[in-house]
Amino acid sequence: MSAPPVTLAPEAIPTQLVDRFGRTVRDLRISVTDRCNLRCTYCMPEHGLQWLPSPQLLSAAEIARLARLAVERLGVERIRLTGGEPLLRRDLEEIVAAVSTLRTRRTGTKPDIGLTTNGLGLDKRAAGLRAAGLDRVNVSIDALAPEQYAAVTRRDRLEDVLRGVAGAQAAGLDPIKVNAVALPADLAERAPQLLAQCLRRRWRLRFIEHMPLGPRGSWRAEDVVDAAHVLDVLKRAGFSLTPLGRPDRRPAALWEVAAGVGPDGQEYPAGQVGVIASVTAPFCTDCDRTRLTADGRLLTCLFSSTETDLRGPMRAGADDEELIRIWAAATWAKPRAHGSDDPQAGDSGFTLPARTMSAIGG
Repeated sequence: MSAPPVTLAPEAIPTQLVDRFGRTVRDLRISVTDRCNLRCTYCMPEHGLQWLPSPQLLSAAEIARLARLAVERLGVERIRLTGGEPLLRRDLEEIVAAVSTLRTRRTGTKPDIGLTTNGLGLDKRAAGLRAAGLDRVNVSIDALAPEQYAAVTRRDRLEDVLRGVAGAQAAGLDPIKVNAVALPADLAERAPQLLAQCLRRRWRLRFIEHMPLGPRGSWRAEDVVDAAHVLDVLKRAGFSLTPLGRPDRRPAALWEVAAGVGPDGQEYPAGQVGVIASVTAPFCTDCDRTRLTADGRLLTCLFSSTETDLRGPMRAGADDEELIRIWAAATWAKPRAHGSDDPQAGDSGFTLPARTMSAIGG
């Protein structure tokens, strides 16, 4: 459901986004489209979803305006562009270039700009995106065996994805982070292969617990592969892991991986692997994120059932101060954990949003 706009007193012009629990927003996720050219089982129905009509999407200029308010007026320091699949926006370079002209309040430097993508077509656009100001990419790769990749994504596109990642590396987008959802099917084979290959290619692998953000009925708590299981699979495959904790209280818990020999008999260098335990060990108390959907709705929590409209007031002529007050008021009302303020629910008490992950933005 949509939350009615809530404004503060005219004299109160917030200078940061703070909630009732003392968390301050530093990270803004902007979905630039809800469309995608894959159909991952954990994210979307096999036949896709009904896409938003183009007029409902934020324009490049509207995205740039909201990003400017976030960075230069409200203290945001990191912006990640997401989808759907953001590479389906033809004006993505224009959006990145606009964000790269902004300067953060604390350091006077441009915000850190990242892109979450499936990698399809990235080889053709990586150089242009890098020139526009993109700093790094996260690429979703759930398997490195073509048949396993196709089973998860419902598309036989692994070679195209790997070509896209190679193009990103050639363009100087560093580090390359790889996101892999920890699904139970073939995990004992997939996870060690992924880690060994990522270490060899100097990619930073992050396993992510399966969250209840896909098609209705596609998620069951008992099917979640937790962080302990992922680590056990890796150790059984011969990887030597040393815990590093969660540097800077970021979502991924990291482990140092000693150099060794992979399941294919080939050597791999030392490196790191991360696990994002969003379900079994959530990090809500450290959350510093806010999200904008492709149609200009604000979600203060990934699992929020309440959305705050910024596009409507913006297109109706709202000035910067009015938009700031709406944004700050919504942030103040941010739920304690996973879309819920129920203290009895604990951090595992999920409130499911109306949208799936592809329509929210990662």
